[in-house]
Amino acid sequence: MNQFPLTYKGHALMRKDNIIYYGSMSDKYIVMIQILSSSPLEDVKLSGKVLVQLQFTDPEISAKDRVIKSAERVGLWNAVDLASVWLERALAPK
Repeated sequence: MNQFPLTYKGHALMRKDNIIYYGSMSDKYIVMIQILSSSPLEDVKLSGKVLVQLQFTDPEISAKDRVIKSAERVGLWNAVDLASVWLERALAPK
């Protein structure tokens, strides 16, 4: 079975537990989206408060210093929408 990576606006989305990484580790920047709260709705969980952080991917930089921008949003859609804007602007040629 072939598995195709999930993408949004041309960038990969990868999930590990309650954290979603948006972008590629081979680029200079990536966005980390962390679901801080969720609530059940029938048989699914809806995200509540979500943390969005634009980060450097350089492993030489300490985890604390990697964060460039940080914001909280309500709902996963709002978080991914913000992440796409931040990542496009960060990766745009200067």
